[in-house]
Amino acid sequence: MSAAAPTVLVADDEPALAEYLRGRLAALWPEASLLPPARNGIEALAAIGEDEPDAAFLDIRMPGLTGLELASRIDGRTHVVFVTAYDQYAVEAFDRNAVDYLVKPVADERLARAIERLKAKIASRQAPAGLGEVLARIAASLPGAAGGPLRWVRALKGEEVHQIAVGDVLYFQAQDKYTCVVTRDGEFLIRTPLAELAGQLDPARFAQVHRSTVVNMDVVASTRRDLGGRLFVRLKDGKRTELPVSRAYAHLFRQM
Repeated sequence: MSAAAPTVLVADDEPALAEYLRGRLAALWPEASLLPPARNGIEALAAIGEDEPDAAFLDIRMPGLTGLELASRIDGRTHVVFVTAYDQYAVEAFDRNAVDYLVKPVADERLARAIERLKAKIASRQAPAGLGEVLARIAASLPGAAGGPLRWVRALKGEEVHQIAVGDVLYFQAQDKYTCVVTRDGEFLIRTPLAELAGQLDPARFAQVHRSTVVNMDVVASTRRDLGGRLFVRLKDGKRTELPVSRAYAHLFRQM
C-alpha cells in the first residue's frame, strides 16, 4: 500500500505555510495522499498515531510539541522531514542519512530531492532510523540552545511570512496574543510571547523599557521627559518614534 499510495502529513502552525507546502507536494509528488494538515505538535502526534503516514513534514517550532519533541515520540514507520527557517549554521547538525530537512522558504528543487529520498526509503521498506542522537545534536545547535542570542525571527505580514534579521528590528511590542515586530520596513507579527522572546535576545543589544516593549538600543537616539516627568526614548528611525519608558526601567537611561 505504501509503495503505491504513500501517505504524507504536513504539520505547521502557520496555515499559509502549511497550505503552500501541501500544494507543492501535490504538484511534485502527485501519487502521494496528503492527510489534513496538523496545526500544532499535539494534532500532529495524534494524526501520526492514528494514520501512521509514510512521511511527516514537521515544522521545528510549533506550539504544544515542537517538531523535535514530536519526532522523539514517533515510534513506527513514519519518516521525518524537518521544515525550518533556521539558517545554515543550525542545519549543519542534521544528518540526512537519518533525517532530512528543508529550509523555509522551501524551493521546489530542494523539495524534489527530499521527495526522491523518501520514495527510495518507502520503496525499500526501510525503517526510520533512530533519531535520539540526531535530535539532541540538532537541539543543541539551534539559536538560543546554548545561551546564544536569537539571530532572526519568522514573522507574518498579511498572508506572507518574512524572515527578519534581529539586528534589523527597531523594537518588539506585545499586542494581544501576538508580539509586534517593528522594523524600518513596517510591522510584522509573531506568536511568541514577549516574555519568552526577551529571554532569547542579546542583552547587550536589546533592553526592556516597558512591560510591553523591548527596544534595540542600537537605534535609540535620545530620551526626553514630558511635563509630567514621564520618560520616553526617541528612535533613529526617520520618524522620530517615541516609546514610553516605565519607572522600573528608567535607570537604563540615566547617563543619556
